[in-house]
Amino acid sequence: MHSLERKVSPQSDYYVYVPSTLARKLYLYPLHVGYFIYEPGYRIRRDRFDSFLIMYIARGTVDVITGDSACRAKEGEFVLLDCYRPHQYGSRGEWEASWLHFDGSLAREYYQEISSQYGNVLRPENPKSLIHIMNKICSLFRTASPVKEPEISGYITDILNSLLAPSSGRASSQPSSVIDSVAYINDHFQEQISLNRLAEKANLSLYHFTRSFAKETGFTPHQYLINARISAAKFMLKSSEMPVKDIGYSAGFHSESSFCTTFKKWVGVTPTQYRGDAANQA
Repeated sequence: MHSLERKVSPQSDYYVYVPSTLARKLYLYPLHVGYFIYEPGYRIRRDRFDSFLIMYIARGTVDVITGDSACRAKEGEFVLLDCYRPHQYGSRGEWEASWLHFDGSLAREYYQEISSQYGNVLRPENPKSLIHIMNKICSLFRTASPVKEPEISGYITDILNSLLAPSSGRASSQPSSVIDSVAYINDHFQEQISLNRLAEKANLSLYHFTRSFAKETGFTPHQYLINARISAAKFMLKSSEMPVKDIGYSAGFHSESSFCTTFKKWVGVTPTQYRGDAANQA
């Protein structure tokens, strides 16, 4: 479908999609997708347009205003907007962009997480893969191919996950070291794990390791370790007949009393009560 919008080249095209009821419940889904060639002076201002917007700036620059924030996106960068809120964008010069209005399950959570960390203009580490996905989505509509909603939801998720990854132009908290530490805790939670040892393995000071770990996971290393042990204990309580004491030791606690006290603090009930709930629900 060719655009009739003022100051948009007639060579531009866009497509509309109406998601199924199931997609609205379960998936991320496209609503409008297109590639526009904007003429000098183009500007759009909306109070509300029920969707979220991803734009890839293929040529030129564009000024973006959302809320009290103003920024400029240039060629090779992405723009992510919450169109449920007032927003505007445009440029004095010519520019081109591929764009996708989308919504659905977790759309707002993705937007809030990405924008709170990196703002509304983003330069991901591997833009070529994102551009490829954007083009693939547009090509589906341009060629009138059947739209498989789980598949296209996966494409949108891939884009958002890539935008959520730290970009090469920003300081990194060395997430790979945190990933390695998480994997180590998951594999060794039954053992007595030293925080100093984890920091050494990550080649970070204790302070920077703890700060980096908390930023990436939302937990301190100690909280993550306790969570892993509690999770293992929950599984054993509901899927085995092992005595509570043995479960505590198997999950990495050094005594039955420590296990019971910690379990109640984190879960709200004792291990025995938790196991009893499972029996009552059977």
